[in-house]
Formats: sequence, structure tokens, C-alpha cells
Amino acid sequence: MNINIYYGGRGIIDDPTIYVINKVQEVLEELRVKVTRYNLYEMKNTIMTLPQTLKDADGIVLATTVEWYGIGGYMQQFLDACWLFGDKERISEIYMAPFVMSTTYGEREAKHVLSTAWEILGGKPCSGLCGYIENTVMLEMNEQYANIIAKKAENIYRTVNQHVINFPASNQTIKQRVALPQASNLTPQETEQLSQYVSDDTYVQRQKEDIQELTSMFIDKLNNDGSYSTDEYISDFKKGFKPQAGFEAVYSIKIEGKPENLVISIKNTELECRYGIAENADVEMQLNKAAIEEIVNGRMTFQRAFMSGAVKMKGDFRILRTLDQIFPFDN
Repeated sequence: MNINIYYGGRGIIDDPTIYVINKVQEVLEELRVKVTRYNLYEMKNTIMTLPQTLKDADGIVLATTVEWYGIGGYMQQFLDACWLFGDKERISEIYMAPFVMSTTYGEREAKHVLSTAWEILGGKPCSGLCGYIENTVMLEMNEQYANIIAKKAENIYRTVNQHVINFPASNQTIKQRVALPQASNLTPQETEQLSQYVSDDTYVQRQKEDIQELTSMFIDKLNNDGSYSTDEYISDFKKGFKPQAGFEAVYSIKIEGKPENLVISIKNTELECRYGIAENADVEMQLNKAAIEEIVNGRMTFQRAFMSGAVKMKGDFRILRTLDQIFPFDN
């Protein structure tokens, strides 16, 4: 029998979870179980490849520490990797026991999160352990606590060894209906290779540079073909500008199909329109080409477009309404 322990804490000396999983490992090894331990904090750059280690596992222990809120970043990364790159067919055969120790509030919620996550992945949950430990020394000196941990470890052994059947869970139904990963035609071997690429910072950086280069080539091609004009709509806004004394604002408008945002900067009677990046924009908007055409031709206002759902925005709504007063295209 093979059982893997994945520890998602920070590895600090007084972490109570370390004592617990040491005890679990000790009991399992006495039962002649092969135990492999993975300290996620030591594997920051290779967490995305860890789903590969599930291949030969009959059961696993997910152990983490709640230090302020939640299961922690390392454990979340591991679960994300299982969802993105794990062999779901293999995961469906693996039992998982959650062990969560807390030095603050929230151990029960974290334990529930681990169980739910594993069920959504398709795996089999089994009984785990959670507790609030204010002082690790108190945990180590209490023989009754040690017995509880030992019994939980024995229960993991029995559950995996006897292939205990669980009742169906609603999480499985939800997974089949809505929690579906993006369709992928990759084989498990190709998915495993992809997880290795994702963990390779050099490869990822090279891919980003290639994408930027292709984007630049595409923009240059559009400019040369005349399909994309860096002046489109700018003349419309300059022509329709009706300044208001004392008003200052910066708008960043993402128009579908445009590689850059239309930036409108207003300062009293001064107007600047350009395509580019706006830092600290007061209002950020997103709309399609049909909507902007309706607006600049006076058939619709920004406010009406927003209310109809044609415009998505983030920022101060009052500043958005002022945009229709400064650019009255219908006049």
C-alpha cells in the first residue's frame, strides 16, 4: 500500500501540523505502508508537476495549517494543479484524508474545503482530523491526543485496505453538471508534459515573449493594411467636445477588436484623446464596435448603453454620466 502525505504549511518549527503528520507517518509505517512525504513549501516551483506523484498512490493525506484564514496558498496551488493537470480517472480511485491544525479560527472550514475539493476532483474522501492548537508543546505532551492521531491513521489504513465504499455525494452531481474543466484532447502523458512546461519559468517567459512578438506583428500588419486606424473615433470625440469648467477626469475605453484602449483625458477645457494605457483612470469601460458607433453617431448615450448592458464599466458612475454632457453627440 502506498500513501502520500502533502504538507501545505510553511514548515515553521512550532507548526502543530508537522507533529500530527509525523505521528501519522510513524503509525502507517508500523503497518508496513510505504509513505512518501511532499513538503510543498520546499517545492514552490514544481507544485504544478505534483499530480504526477498520484500515479502509484492508493491514498493520500492533505495536511495544512490555518494561520490566519483558509487552507494556504501552497495547498491551493496543489489542488489547482490536480484540477488542471491531474489524471481524473486515476484520482477517482484515490482516498484522501484531510488533516488541518489551526493556530487561529477556521480549522473546521478548512477541513471541509479539502474534502469538498477532493470530491469535486472525483476522489474518495475518508475521515480526517482537525483541531485548534494554541501551543504545540501541549499537543506533544498529551498522550490522549497522540492516541487520537494514531487511531485516525489506523482508520486511513483500514479504509484504503478494505476499499470502503462511500455514499454518493451531491458534489459529484454538481461536478458533472457545472464544474467541468475546459475541454482538452490531451492524453494523460501530454497533460503531464504540459504541467512540466508550466513549472518551467524560463519556458513560460519565452512563451510570453513570443506572444508579445506575434501581437506586435499583427498590429503592424493591420496598420499596413489600413484595417486598424490609430485615429479612429478620436476625431469624433474632439469634434463633439463641450468642456465644463472645473471638471477633470480620465476615461479608459476598451473597444472590442482594438489592441489598445481609447484614453480620454479631460482637464477643464483641455482634451487629450489617444490609444494606449491610462494609469489611474477614473472610469474604465468595455464595449463592442456596434455600441461605440451608435454613441458617436448620436443614436445612443453612454448612460443608456450602460443601462442596456452594452457597456461594462468600473469606477464612479457619476463621472460616467458626465461623459454624455461633455460629448453630446446627439446635438
